[in-house]
Amino acid sequence: MSGPLCFEDFAVGRVFDCGTYALTKEDVFEFASEFDPQPHHLDEDAAKASMLKGLSASGWHVCAIAMRMLADGVILKAKGLGGVGAPEGRWMKPARPGETLRMEAEVIDAKPSGSKPFGLVTFECRMFDSHEQIAMISMTPIIGKRA
Repeated sequence: MSGPLCFEDFAVGRVFDCGTYALTKEDVFEFASEFDPQPHHLDEDAAKASMLKGLSASGWHVCAIAMRMLADGVILKAKGLGGVGAPEGRWMKPARPGETLRMEAEVIDAKPSGSKPFGLVTFECRMFDSHEQIAMISMTPIIGKRA
């Protein structure tokens, strides 16, 4: 397939491989220091004593990683107009330093506009940890230009 993806390329059920991301302790500390300075993201002893039972990335950090992976895997390959928010996001398991996260984005809905040259494509983004267990799920609607 050549050229950018159009709305018509996003059939319900299509799954996009959005690649992998190697999460490091330095990444966890850097993000948490600036954006989510809770002890279980910044201090290994505090993290062990927390309900997470060990150092983990902020859920917001995982969301930022997922956004980058969705951009690289889908959005930057499409004739798009951007997103319209994220109505749902759930953190299912902690994302730990040393893990390689993997994400896929499945088209779960595609609605063409009746009057505009675009449609709304909703993706279920699933982030998996190194054990192939779901660490995060989000619903992400994107506006896609029609062919």
